[in-house]
Amino acid sequence: MTVQKDRPHTAPSPRRIRWPGVGVLAMLLSGCAGQLPPLPPPTPGAYRLGAGDQLRVLTYNDLQLSNTFTVGDNGQIAFPLIGSLQASGLTTRELQALIVDQLTSKGILNRPSVSVEVTQYRPIFVLGEVAHPGQYPYMPGMTMLSAVALAGGYTYRAVTDHAGDVRSDAGGSGRTIEGRVRRDSLLQPGDVITIYERYF
Repeated sequence: MTVQKDRPHTAPSPRRIRWPGVGVLAMLLSGCAGQLPPLPPPTPGAYRLGAGDQLRVLTYNDLQLSNTFTVGDNGQIAFPLIGSLQASGLTTRELQALIVDQLTSKGILNRPSVSVEVTQYRPIFVLGEVAHPGQYPYMPGMTMLSAVALAGGYTYRAVTDHAGDVRSDAGGSGRTIEGRVRRDSLLQPGDVITIYERYF
């Protein structure tokens, strides 16, 4: 007669929880910037003035009415003998026509000749994974990559193929739009660029 030995009772092992790998988590985290919709390209056409722009106004044959002005936070410039003029949202040609109209209608000058040009655009801001985050002067034709170059280049942790951009409406409405820009995307004065950190 064979006696069968009892087998030792083994408790069932708990199920192992599979956590996402480090690579997967890194992809999810570094993809935050990629979740932003692409920022629409700048609207074609003449540049619209905004707060912070510096202008040179030349009134021919009248030095008193020729000077450099900065568009204030309220979107206006203080012009001699006229007073406050709304400049934000206008092109330089439209502001020029406004000044001519005001000088004529107020009887200050007869058939004045005026020119307006931008001498310095409002700055851009570069934040995040660059060597020197901060405020930098805008130059026409500036791209995301040239802005990064001004800020000293990428850090070794930077996402280098795209960035976030917050753009304000130059018309003074206070509206902003946020989206994704690529290395060759054209920027606008006042843009706030964020270079994101990668996690792998």
